[in-house]
Amino acid sequence: MAKNNLKGVFVNGILNENPTFRLVLGTCPTIAVTSSAINGLGMGLAATLVLLGSNVVISMLRNFIPNKVRIPSYIVVISTFVTMIQLFMQAFVPSLYEALGIFLPLIVVNCIILARAEAFAGKNPVAASAMDGLGMGLGFTLALTLIAAVRELLGTGSLFGMPVMGASFEPVLLFILSPGGFLVFGLVLGIINAIVDRRRAQKLHKEAKAA
Repeated sequence: MAKNNLKGVFVNGILNENPTFRLVLGTCPTIAVTSSAINGLGMGLAATLVLLGSNVVISMLRNFIPNKVRIPSYIVVISTFVTMIQLFMQAFVPSLYEALGIFLPLIVVNCIILARAEAFAGKNPVAASAMDGLGMGLGFTLALTLIAAVRELLGTGSLFGMPVMGASFEPVLLFILSPGGFLVFGLVLGIINAIVDRRRAQKLHKEAKAA
């Protein structure tokens, strides 16, 4: 696959098919772990590593996995990488491991991971699958970190655990609770969709004028 195509696959996961803002996948962990920016970043990076590793392995084995057992086979591969990430985080970043809780092992059945395995890695070569996993993972990470940063900033007055709003700021605790997560997610999603739709309309207008 040409370098331009690989670049397109990578960028696609961050922009055009961002799993959170464009495909609206993985909403449960998006709401649950984004009460702080460090949690959002940690969850996103964990999912990225699982996506990258599982996409590569599944792509390598795609011609050997029988069609009837492909989903169970994908889950075995994904769960292997999730277990590796869990053990690593438990050993080196135990506070983050505890904060992410049950949502870390639930990466195994995250619809983003399974969707990319089924829709892309199982049908494409290794290089493209690696770029797809990396792009989708980083797109997911950026989305989680953005939502978490807004929630933490408004809910506690801090960012990545560091106070940034000053002593006079009155935190709105709603934003670090689940209802605040839905509110911020919906607002950010709406803003990004409005920007994307506006840029698309401008592009179509320019193409129409050029024609």
